Amino acid sequence: MKSDSIIIIPTYNEKENIENIIRAVFGLEKFFHILIIEDNSPDGTADIVRRMQQEFPDRLFMVERKGKLGLGTAYIAGFKWAVEHQYDYVFEMDADFSHAPADLPRLYDKCANEGYDVAIGSRYVSGVNVVNWPMGRVLMSYFASKYVRFVTGLPIHDTTAGFKCYRRQVLETIELDKIRFKGYAFQIEMKFTAYQCGFKIAEVPVIFVNRELGTSKMNSSIFGEAFFGVMQLKINSWFRKYPQKA
Repeated sequence: MKSDSIIIIPTYNEKENIENIIRAVFGLEKFFHILIIEDNSPDGTADIVRRMQQEFPDRLFMVERKGKLGLGTAYIAGFKWAVEHQYDYVFEMDADFSHAPADLPRLYDKCANEGYDVAIGSRYVSGVNVVNWPMGRVLMSYFASKYVRFVTGLPIHDTTAGFKCYRRQVLETIELDKIRFKGYAFQIEMKFTAYQCGFKIAEVPVIFVNRELGTSKMNSSIFGEAFFGVMQLKINSWFRKYPQKA
């Protein structure tokens, strides 16, 4: 059965979560497809996905890569696959349930029915909505978003969020091969580029819950890339001509 929407989930060592997140998405009333971008996890994540593809052959897809190549390149590979397969709405989502599957229809609705081009599941548009996060991470993430907003001028509260829905036109317009960052800064660069291209962005308040199973991929070097990358992003924008929304 066809769907107008596909959810891209990058994975590396997510055997504890992957089956549960797939079943949670497929249990929603809205009919979604899922694309797993699998980075050769040594824990057997890909084997679990392959087994589930027997159960969901027309809804569950997987691209297997040779190793851990970075979050940004995983999503870029997924975006290109989704555009090639003509999905109208393309989502970014983590495998670890920090992004609640129940919020997917709300992001979809913003783009499909309310006229927005990008919908962001936002932790900070209505206070600070995170659960079970260490205080250090809360402060780092919150002030990182404030810093990014200050430097770039983005009218977005949660500039580093990774739970998003794009209309296909956004991904066809923004020149994916020019997206430079691979880690945390990738999320900022995608929003900044979409904004520079004239796309309409909405924030949808959501609650982020810290993962209960598996190991977080967050580390200080990821934030370092974002901190210095943002300045570079802003400076480069002064000399770059961005393609505009048709």
